[in-house]
Amino acid sequence: MHTLIPFAAAPGPQCQKALDQLKLPHLDHLLQRLMPEILLEGNAVALTPLHERVAAQSAGLVGSDGLMPWAARDAHTLGLTQLHGEDGWAWITPCHWTVHADHVEMADPAHMSLTSEDYETLWGAMEPYFAEDGITLFAQALNHPTRSWLAHGAVFRDLPTASLDRVAGQKVDTWMPRQAQAKTLRRLQNEMQMLLYTHPLNDERARYKLQSINSFWVSGTGTLGHAAPGTALKIHDALRTSALHDVGARWAQAWHDVDTTVLT
Repeated sequence: MHTLIPFAAAPGPQCQKALDQLKLPHLDHLLQRLMPEILLEGNAVALTPLHERVAAQSAGLVGSDGLMPWAARDAHTLGLTQLHGEDGWAWITPCHWTVHADHVEMADPAHMSLTSEDYETLWGAMEPYFAEDGITLFAQALNHPTRSWLAHGAVFRDLPTASLDRVAGQKVDTWMPRQAQAKTLRRLQNEMQMLLYTHPLNDERARYKLQSINSFWVSGTGTLGHAAPGTALKIHDALRTSALHDVGARWAQAWHDVDTTVLT
């Protein structure tokens, strides 16, 4: 069993500052014993962050940047690729966008507190618009932290998309797909903002001071092809939230917790 700890060296300035103060004795002990076998290099502008590349490799998935076929793998697991083929798949994740004067920011979809009934309501409102553009939006939300939907359509074929971990809590502008084929998706996002602005679900969420659902994000695109043999991998994502929001003190505390539990 391999262990993966995403956001172990978070790039935010507060987390970088906290990094200098970290004392992780169990990690230090392990690093003295372990030897690297394969070196994977990543960068801050890649659509697929390094930890997702590692996870994809462990799962036997093959793809280029922004085209790791996570959605196609889910479709295959559910038996949907037998009907629709192995390409043209994507995850559609309902989310909240905040429009600022010079940029648009997306809240972390993992923290939207949506119930199964909420997803059913949103799907009922949004699905006809996707269908008009030749996109099949499957009703059952996947049992992921973000509870995304599977979608299938020609627009997703060979369309590189940014991981949710790139845009959660961040500006979306840099990560929006700008290819000509993505024009349909950008229009759909605008339509969803107008459709959901006065939707009763958002009125109800406002009563409880919850953020509205006013857009969606596309990710997980790529063609499944022939998956290579995988290896067992345990992902510990305790550092994710504090890293994405650059909360240095919480990130450091999360690291100490990982060091005294996972790495002992």
